[in-house]
Amino acid sequence: MNLLPKSSKEFGSVDYWEKFFQQRGKKAFEWYGTYLELCGVLHKYIKPREKVLVIGCGNSELSEQLYDVGYQDIVNIDISEVVIKQMKERNANRRPQMSFLKMDMTQMEFPDASFQVVLDKGTLDAVLTDEEERTLQQVDRMLAEVGRVLQGRETEWLFGMEEGRKQLAISAGFRRLITVALHRGQQYEGMDSIQAELSARVMELAPAGMPSQQQVPFLSVGGDIGVRTVQHQDCSPLSGDYVIEDVQGDDRHYFRRLIFLGSRNVVQSEARLLKDVSHRAQKKRKKDRKKQRPAGGPEEPPAAPGQGIDKSHLCCEHHKAMVAGLALLRRPELLLETPLALLVVGLGGGSLPLFVHDHFPQSRIEAVEIDPCMLEVATQWFGFSQSDRMKVHIADGLDYVTSLAEREARPHYDVIMFDVDSKDPTLGMSCPPPAFVDQPFLQKVKSILAPEGVFILNLVCRDSGLKDSVLSGLQAVFPLLYVRRIEGEVNEILFCQPHPERKLATSELLEMAQALEQTLRKPGRGWDGSYVLSDMLKTVKIV
Repeated sequence: MNLLPKSSKEFGSVDYWEKFFQQRGKKAFEWYGTYLELCGVLHKYIKPREKVLVIGCGNSELSEQLYDVGYQDIVNIDISEVVIKQMKERNANRRPQMSFLKMDMTQMEFPDASFQVVLDKGTLDAVLTDEEERTLQQVDRMLAEVGRVLQGRETEWLFGMEEGRKQLAISAGFRRLITVALHRGQQYEGMDSIQAELSARVMELAPAGMPSQQQVPFLSVGGDIGVRTVQHQDCSPLSGDYVIEDVQGDDRHYFRRLIFLGSRNVVQSEARLLKDVSHRAQKKRKKDRKKQRPAGGPEEPPAAPGQGIDKSHLCCEHHKAMVAGLALLRRPELLLETPLALLVVGLGGGSLPLFVHDHFPQSRIEAVEIDPCMLEVATQWFGFSQSDRMKVHIADGLDYVTSLAEREARPHYDVIMFDVDSKDPTLGMSCPPPAFVDQPFLQKVKSILAPEGVFILNLVCRDSGLKDSVLSGLQAVFPLLYVRRIEGEVNEILFCQPHPERKLATSELLEMAQALEQTLRKPGRGWDGSYVLSDMLKTVKIV
């Protein structure tokens, strides 16, 4: 029985596949390879607990054999009603947790970011039967849907949108760019081992005429390729799955990081660990304790997770710039003796408000955090604590600011800081959420800011059109607007003030920063000598 089509175009026809599976019957048909031929690659890149989507499953035994060796969270889709019915009947009793759905892969019904893995063995070839415009549009729809349902950076604006990919290629300095996602379960010693694994595959995609010995540079968006130690993993009803992990930096220091698994390559919060609690020191102490402990004696309890945090060190460059913005207040050399009222929206690991609290002894800080789990994380794992000068309100930042603005006796803060991330990675702006820069809301922010105060905003926006709109809206409310771009990052720190007549030249800003820093560097202050406040304001521009 000849099941092959008369022309390749028939591969893209639903009718062809209905007839194919009717004639083929229940006997499996394997395109391009069996499970035994492919299992080495599949087991390397897919973890048993990951949720897998198989598109164009047909009647292949691949999903069934994956299921039988422990991959039991598998969803299979195919456009053929005949084969879906066959596969449901074949697996109903033996593999009850595996599902088969009739669905068009170019119009999938799953929510965004539903799967960690999308597996296709031959469906793309069935769709890409020629290079006509209509066919290529169908392929684009297919790949767009795959990107939509996948979890990971593939769905971010930078990687998932054409404008973002163009910007990425321009910033890398190349006309042709291949992006490869490295997921958390994949462990490599460094970039050399990744390059060794991928080089041959990359050259298969090289343009015609490119010399076979041509060196292709490999670039990394993130710097945490090496080994990481997961200290804690949990799920927040608001923020989703997250991990607390310790990683070793380039300077041999260890750092603790909070990562939301919905944005796997974004470090949400980071703190440096004190040297005496480095992993090597911990291992040595544990070994020494075992030597000293009597046989059968109880093991000493580990140190509390939040201990060992270097609270004097700010890891994030944008946090350093935000703190430098305090130099915009009047008489910065007297700020340590001045009662300061600060409102910080977005707690994370708590390093920003904690740093201000510890270095400005007369400050009173209110932090607003929407997710109660993050307060627990900050307290347990990042050394954060509340006091009579540090209070945390569990509330939506939008609602909290609105409630303050509507009071008869409004509070007036000397400094308001926004460091709030967006949960929608498809936007060209990942910080803050768009509602935080709407003009009506910004008017509320202005109403609770002291006349000579400063509103400091962390802006992460790759979409140039959207950024221009945000800056225009801010300037309509805060006529005096300074911008400080963070080198090597997308972050821009915006310093906003209500009175344009207070505009300062760069030289004046540096003088004020130096005056504040001289006070902070006095003996006994515990100031981090590597942090130069004036450096944070050297490249400030007035919008």
